[in-house]
Amino acid sequence: MSQLGLSTFFENYVSNQTVFAYKKVLQSNFIPDHVIHRDEQIDHLSKILAPSLRLEKPSNLLLYGKTGTGKTVTIKHVTEQLLQVSEKKNIQIKILYINCKLKKVADTQYRLIAQLARDLNKAVPSTGLPTDEVYKIFYSVIDEREQVVILILDEIDHLIRRAEDEILYNLTRINEELKKAQVTMVGISNDAKFLDSLDPRVRSSLSEEGVIFPPYNALQIKDILEQRTKQAFRIGVMEPGVIEKCSAYAARDHGDARRAIELLRVAGEIADRNGNTAVKVEHIDEAEEKIERDYIIEIVSTQPKQYQCVIYSIFSFLRQQKESILTGEVYEVYKKLCNKIGLRPLTQRRVSDILSELDMLGVINGKIISKGRYGRTREIQLTTPDLVTSKIKQILEEELDIT
Repeated sequence: MSQLGLSTFFENYVSNQTVFAYKKVLQSNFIPDHVIHRDEQIDHLSKILAPSLRLEKPSNLLLYGKTGTGKTVTIKHVTEQLLQVSEKKNIQIKILYINCKLKKVADTQYRLIAQLARDLNKAVPSTGLPTDEVYKIFYSVIDEREQVVILILDEIDHLIRRAEDEILYNLTRINEELKKAQVTMVGISNDAKFLDSLDPRVRSSLSEEGVIFPPYNALQIKDILEQRTKQAFRIGVMEPGVIEKCSAYAARDHGDARRAIELLRVAGEIADRNGNTAVKVEHIDEAEEKIERDYIIEIVSTQPKQYQCVIYSIFSFLRQQKESILTGEVYEVYKKLCNKIGLRPLTQRRVSDILSELDMLGVINGKIISKGRYGRTREIQLTTPDLVTSKIKQILEEELDIT
């Protein structure tokens, strides 16, 4: 398209009819009025958090379940309803939500506590103060009145990887520092195993109550998609088989409803981009391919530096030598890379754990093989297309400052 044709293109784009009626319904931060297929979890969470309406501290909570099983949307739905009642009855309840996966928000104690203070309308500089001072500011702003603060830490396992468990130790004991207010913590995680790495005292105080979110099945995902489609798309634009194909893709991916909703949104965007008046099955296939690329790139770019170092070690080795690499070989390349960029190497056992997590996330494919009397190891292969691999390499070199 020539630059002279841009104006015409944009004018035509505005005049063309979109397949969407209310696209926000398909965004990840949208909370439906009715969360379907999670009645049991909603009931459980409501009963646990209800004492806050009497200004009593509820138990700390830990929500488990694979990606896209409704953990975040359910807790947000419950706390929104809780807030509505508290405002009606003039009861002081505050909800603080932090996504610990976001960089420069929750990758250090300082940044997390500073962000929480800002969410309570207290200005805190991004850097420059001692961490203890930031904690004091946070404690003082919370304790200005008698209230219950419900602190929701989404993707809490990412917080532990980046900032260690000292921060959880401090947060789980925050009520010892308060005189008027009380704080309840709600952790959300896709990985229940992260608790195993915590200090036993932190583990026991954090997970006072656990709520499990099982994967959705294909029929449940179909119900969720139909609910969203009625609001998100214009009547009659969805061709037969589209929702069913979305449901099948998501059921294959361990019942990930979030991915299914994203597939619908991206398919609709592709239809609009192509000037189509209907969302077709082939749009779902194209959306699946695009999302897979974007997903891997996002996963890699949001990992802690140690994880990125392991990934780069695999990529650099496989690009130069062969189609697969063993755990021990990864570790040798990883140690050299750590020395080059000034990072303290982790133990081989910890790197092996990281490889397991990367396998689970779909960044690599790791097959356990037997070495006879020498035990077992993992044979690692890349699962990413060459185009995505090149983009990941560029991201990692910028993140790790590799020249």
